[in-house]
Amino acid sequence: MLSPNGTSTAEMVWQSRIRSHPIITSLGFHVCLPFSRFTNSLVGFPRNCSISSSEKLQEKVEDNDRLGLPSSHNDSIFIYREVPFFRLDASISSLEQQLKSAKAQNMPKTGSGLVSFDEMKQRFLNFKKHKYLEEMEHFQTLADVQTPKFMVIACVDSRVCPSNILGFQPGEAFMVRNVANIVPPLENGPTETNAALQFAVNTLEVENIFIIGHSNCAGIQALMNMQDEENHSFVEKWVAIAKNAKLRTKADANGLSFDQQCKHCEKESINLSLLNLLTYPWIEERVRKETLSVHGGYYDFLNCTFEKWTLDFKTRSSGGHGSIFSAKDRELWS
Repeated sequence: MLSPNGTSTAEMVWQSRIRSHPIITSLGFHVCLPFSRFTNSLVGFPRNCSISSSEKLQEKVEDNDRLGLPSSHNDSIFIYREVPFFRLDASISSLEQQLKSAKAQNMPKTGSGLVSFDEMKQRFLNFKKHKYLEEMEHFQTLADVQTPKFMVIACVDSRVCPSNILGFQPGEAFMVRNVANIVPPLENGPTETNAALQFAVNTLEVENIFIIGHSNCAGIQALMNMQDEENHSFVEKWVAIAKNAKLRTKADANGLSFDQQCKHCEKESINLSLLNLLTYPWIEERVRKETLSVHGGYYDFLNCTFEKWTLDFKTRSSGGHGSIFSAKDRELWS
């Protein structure tokens, strides 16, 4: 997040319960651009809760000392109290309708792209001739061992392949992709995502975990449109893991358009997943010892810009609901 003169003025406060405790978070931004056009906050709430649509969610806490915030923070920093009951409205009842609508809006047919296995074969042969054979020694080394420095968690969306966007070469990034680039908390049990995390961290000993979200995410749009807590499809059950990001978005960006709310939630969900990483003891320990760093990234393919930030574990302090963290090394690549 940058000020008009290009200097860094953003401060993010993350508030979480560590390990098996529910995630409670809060983050505030001094300046909204380029990371967001609104104050960005993220708060976790108890499960199975609802709220009246008329109930005011946003409340500035004046007793900052209790929450570990310096009294010198200006008025753009907000902390949100935990509200016991919530109810969310949605206009679309069917997940199939949601995904169909998202596809119609965000994925117009262009007439380009891979059309046959014959073309795929040619691409492979070109790779072999111009990449593999020219770098055979490197690929033979990779055949024996992989030593990636990055673990990347990205969305399955066909438009946002990290290797294509960020130029990862074979052996550089251990990667898992899922719907809406979500990291479930430890308490949710085993999934392919935390299995990959465990292997990357404990066996490959990666030095960085990089969670990458993106604009126009159909998974987040489906999450924002879900009407109730009873999820029937595989997709609904999965994206519901990020329901706290949706609740925070509804609290902070209720007056914005649906598209703007979705963009807000796309970033909220990344930060929620960063916090969820710390519920795994073997990740939290390495982050604390500074042998592992965790980062968030956001790719806006409409404008071809990329935002990157890093969780600053050194700023950890006690807050009203757990631990407070800040973000550092914010960058906008444009």
